[in-house]
Amino acid sequence: MSVPRLIAVGYDGSADSVAALRWGAEIASTIGARLRIVHAVGLLEHAGLSGRCSPHEQAATDVACRVGLDIAQVEWRVRDGEPAAVLRRETLGDDAADLLVVGTRGAGAHGGGTLGSTSLDLAQTATVPVVVVAG
Repeated sequence: MSVPRLIAVGYDGSADSVAALRWGAEIASTIGARLRIVHAVGLLEHAGLSGRCSPHEQAATDVACRVGLDIAQVEWRVRDGEPAAVLRRETLGDDAADLLVVGTRGAGAHGGGTLGSTSLDLAQTATVPVVVVAG
């Protein structure tokens, strides 16, 4: 694997996603990569969210900058859809992420099991390396 140029981190505000964001931001800062923070939601119009409007955006950006990443290297995205599918789409196209970072379990975590559905799905199906960070 070559050095990642763009790291995409799944973020939902959970403790595990904060840990994943810290890890991804530290790596991005160290290697000079860009960081894309991706927040997946369903039914954007019904949730009152669109584009950059999310209650998580400021908190996520603060986490990335506190570890030393330049704000110019940070991008926030809110995307409609199921989290694993949204993150897989971030690895496609001209400005594709070449590394995905997720927490072990997200905000919708159920008891039992070590990995949540999103981290397990991505570990099995992603076409780029996936780092799963415990919170």
